[in-house]
Amino acid sequence: MKIYEATDKKKFLPLLLLADEQESMIDRYIDDGVMFVLDDNGVKGGIVVCEISDGLLEIKNLAVYKDFQRRGYGRVLIDYVCERYKDRYSVIRVGTGDSPLTVPFYEKCGFVKSHTVKNFFTDNYDRPIIENGVKLVDMIYLERKLR
Repeated sequence: MKIYEATDKKKFLPLLLLADEQESMIDRYIDDGVMFVLDDNGVKGGIVVCEISDGLLEIKNLAVYKDFQRRGYGRVLIDYVCERYKDRYSVIRVGTGDSPLTVPFYEKCGFVKSHTVKNFFTDNYDRPIIENGVKLVDMIYLERKLR
C-alpha cells in the first residue's frame, strides 16, 4: 500500500464525486487543496485537505470506491494526513452531513462535534443530497486535535 500526492486532481473527479456529489462544489476547493491517493494494487481512495487558517487544516473530501469501503482505507487516509501535518497544524476538521454512517465514522477516528452550519446542503447544492436514506440539510463540523 502506498499513499502519494496527486498532481492532476481532476483526473480523480469520479472518485471525488462519491463524497461530494456536485462538481461545482468540488471546484470551490480542488485548486487550493492537496490531494493524497491511496493505492493498494490499484487506487482505492483519496483525501483532499485545505489550510483554512493558521493552525487549522480541513478535510474537504474523503472518498473510497464503494467496492473497497469498510476495509479501513478511509481511516488510513485520515491517519496519514494527521501524521503528515501534526507539526504544522494543531487541529484538523471535517464538515459532513448529519448521516448515520458518516458522523459515527469520524467519531471513531477521534473527531468530536464542533459546530453546525444550518441549511448548508439546501442552500449550496442544486438538488437534494440523500445519504443512506437521509436528506442532508445541515453541515456538521467535527474536529480532532493534532497535538
